[in-house]
Amino acid sequence: MQQGTLKSSTATIQNGVTRADGQFSVSQYGICFKPFNEKLGLGPYNVERASIAKVEKCVGKGAGILPITSDAIRITCTNNETYEFIICNPDEWVNLLSN
Repeated sequence: MQQGTLKSSTATIQNGVTRADGQFSVSQYGICFKPFNEKLGLGPYNVERASIAKVEKCVGKGAGILPITSDAIRITCTNNETYEFIICNPDEWVNLLSN
């Protein structure tokens, strides 16, 4: 883990039908997602915690429409950008990011 990291895990970012696996981490200043394969164009992403408006559980989808897992979170920023991640223990992440 990087210095200052509160929690880190592997995760999958999903944007419609496109998905990429990578490393998701949270520090006191923000969240960071670094994809294992940056050629897919899904990251890296860095979001300041101050810009996070809402964090909630959501459904991970296959092909962008078929629900495949309830282990996912949606992060909505103050500028209405959203990021969805399939990640283990979503309740823990929601609690961590909501504080």
